[in-house]
Amino acid sequence: MNQFAAHAELIATFRRAEADAAHKFGLIKALSNKGPKAIQAAVETAAKAAKRRDAYAKKLDELGVVLKD
Repeated sequence: MNQFAAHAELIATFRRAEADAAHKFGLIKALSNKGPKAIQAAVETAAKAAKRRDAYAKKLDELGVVLKD
């Protein structure tokens, strides 16, 4: 696999992780009326998704890839 393809694949994975994290943070608002256990579960899931997103962002940064927001 050439370097460009590897970067493109990592960027695509980061974009998916970014969208997943945003979606999971949105679930917190949707579950706000379901009670504290549902909110806590949503917060934990969103935190894990954000951690994955940040890990991919760190890998891209180490490769010198800068993404525009």
